[in-house]
Amino acid sequence: MAERERRPRIDQPREGGRRFTVPSVFTEEAFGVVSEKFARYMGTPYFLIGMTLFVLIWVGWNVLAPPSQRFDKYPFIFLTLMLSLQASYAAPLILLAETRQADRDRAEATEDRRRGAEVKADLDYLARELASLRMRVVDSDDLARLEAKLDRLLAIKEASDGREDGAPA
Repeated sequence: MAERERRPRIDQPREGGRRFTVPSVFTEEAFGVVSEKFARYMGTPYFLIGMTLFVLIWVGWNVLAPPSQRFDKYPFIFLTLMLSLQASYAAPLILLAETRQADRDRAEATEDRRRGAEVKADLDYLARELASLRMRVVDSDDLARLEAKLDRLLAIKEASDGREDGAPA
């Protein structure tokens, strides 16, 4: 029986042993950060100017250089291949960067909704407290009026008790 318990189960991963670990450069997070930096750079004037200069130099060299030193003759098939290769890598990297930004935006919107609900609850609480304080102020004003009336009545009573003949003062 003990031997049966020690046998590995086929439906569970093995414990221990040597495992292949992915270098930290190739983790999803690190790759995402690099792709975002690349996508940001591709949207700058530096990239556009650099690509324009690259193409101009490429075409200029292959048109103006001596025929023996030209490596891409007109219609510049190799240049087209290089630009297509660059675009084929740029598109997925830009999409990855946009996906990561959308995830951040979604998390931020969720946090904003949570904060908004907290603020609304706090405002509702403060409105109830303010209404309660207003009710207390109204009650204390009423109490002050009642006390003033009571003082007047007591003064009238004392004045009437002070007169023994009952004549009006």
